[in-house]
Amino acid sequence: MLYYDGYSLPKIYLCKNFEITMAEEVKPYDQSGSKKEQVSKMFDGIAPYYDFLNRLLSLGIDVYWRKRAIKLLKEDAPKVVLDVATGTADVALETARQLQPEKIIGIDIANEMLEIGRTKIDKRGLSTTIELQQGDSENLPFSDNTFDAITVAFGVRNFEHLEKGLEEMHRVLKPGGKLVVLEFSKPRVFPFKQLYNFYFRNILPTVGRLTSKDPRAYSYLYESVQAFPDREQFTDILSKIGFKSNQCIPLTLGVCAIYSGGKA
Repeated sequence: MLYYDGYSLPKIYLCKNFEITMAEEVKPYDQSGSKKEQVSKMFDGIAPYYDFLNRLLSLGIDVYWRKRAIKLLKEDAPKVVLDVATGTADVALETARQLQPEKIIGIDIANEMLEIGRTKIDKRGLSTTIELQQGDSENLPFSDNTFDAITVAFGVRNFEHLEKGLEEMHRVLKPGGKLVVLEFSKPRVFPFKQLYNFYFRNILPTVGRLTSKDPRAYSYLYESVQAFPDREQFTDILSKIGFKSNQCIPLTLGVCAIYSGGKA
């Protein structure tokens, strides 16, 4: 089922004989190295500027998106939560604020992002609740059926093998647990679609390049969003992996979307 800021909408297929296809592999730099290695290198490089650019380039709306995503877990009251691609721990911190679980583990491949996250956690006195680990989202170092809930914000788009990462999250999620994914989407309504594409393709990469000193990081952002199988395509992939009761909630005229699914 597709929702729009809380309101249900009919599921729309844009073509006949629709089949799930994996997004073409888009890498931050070139085709010679693995996507995983390049993503790690990219985020390590932009880590000092990441939080500032998130707020600046989204006009602060990214904070609202994270709050909306975590709110979906409120009724579930999870005790142990995994935050995949935790980065600088914004989602982990918001999870602690809203849900007060017993334990949150954040995992990410970029160590420099994790170091900034640990500093933020220490400042809030949450180091006993939130633990950050460097690790691979496609090979999670946890036993089956470990977590009551799993969150991923702006991370699945960067997986080298999308289905492998989703399978791993399904494996470590407890039966009855819930997955919540927050990811960029593609607006579909004229003229916002055209304005969004101009901003995302031209203005955002320029500001990102001047601030972060990385000429590719924010161009990669646009390219990876365009290649990602969003909305109905992504919920169909979740179903293929084994997640149940999958939903998509587009936010801010379709710039972003929250996906949720459960494990039977």
